[in-house]
Amino acid sequence: MYKSNINLNLYKTFYDVANYGSISKAAEASFTSQPAISKAIKKLEEDLKVQLFYRTLNGVELTAKGKELLSFVEKSYNNLVIAERTMLETENLNRGKLSIGMPSNIGSFFLFDKIIEFHQKYPNIEITIITGSTSKLISLLEAHTVDFVIDTSPIDTKHNKNITIQKLTEVPYCFVIKKESTLNYQNIKELKDLKDKLLILPIPGTANRLALDETLLKHHVNIENVINIHTSEMILSAIKKDLGIGYIIYNLVENEIKNGELKVINIKEKLPTTTINIIYDKNTLTTAPKKFIKDYIDYNLNL
Repeated sequence: MYKSNINLNLYKTFYDVANYGSISKAAEASFTSQPAISKAIKKLEEDLKVQLFYRTLNGVELTAKGKELLSFVEKSYNNLVIAERTMLETENLNRGKLSIGMPSNIGSFFLFDKIIEFHQKYPNIEITIITGSTSKLISLLEAHTVDFVIDTSPIDTKHNKNITIQKLTEVPYCFVIKKESTLNYQNIKELKDLKDKLLILPIPGTANRLALDETLLKHHVNIENVINIHTSEMILSAIKKDLGIGYIIYNLVENEIKNGELKVINIKEKLPTTTINIIYDKNTLTTAPKKFIKDYIDYNLNL
């Protein structure tokens, strides 16, 4: 016979232990004694008549049944978090939270000005920006740690049908060099002219590098002198130090080009572009993120 008087505290304790992978860490985080945590887990296991954890030298690990239970508890816990936020966030946004996931290079030109404007209009909204890889940001979205993600294609969310990917805009890549560079770049007109030049490129295997490599292959250009750098910020820094010719999103260096610090090298061939998207689950968006998206990103989105 199923009981209707569910002890939510037991499930909260289970959730904490599962996330921390340790009874001691869960006890420390919840300001509870270790014996009390152990007793709660034992009681839940007895009530459910299953073993939820294996004890290990380093802490605890979920059993198969424990993993199954966690998937339900996690959804319930996240729903409660969303429900609480919905209750707390008033329509006039006198209180609330906004959490955005995005790569730092995209935020610097696409979102920061909008965030500043939003904060000036709604100063009581707590704003959090989290950066990371696309896969990390999507995981944070699924865990409701961020309200939505702004990122470039490609983005894979096929396993989660609740997530929507909406194209916002396309931005071009360009080759850029320091305006007063000591390097010889004046004769560069076509991609083939880059063959013996020192190039600063994204690391191989990334989406933006793959697109460039395909373009070079299409035009039968084999580059030989390359420095591979992981982040756009470091590529920009290397360009400014006159290390070489950098390949970067135009919008990231637009201000430096306008103020005369950097110069675009015009290539006759068409260079790749990248798509900026917003990724969200409209079922979990609360008042503050909805307001931000509608007013500062795209008022046409069906939220």
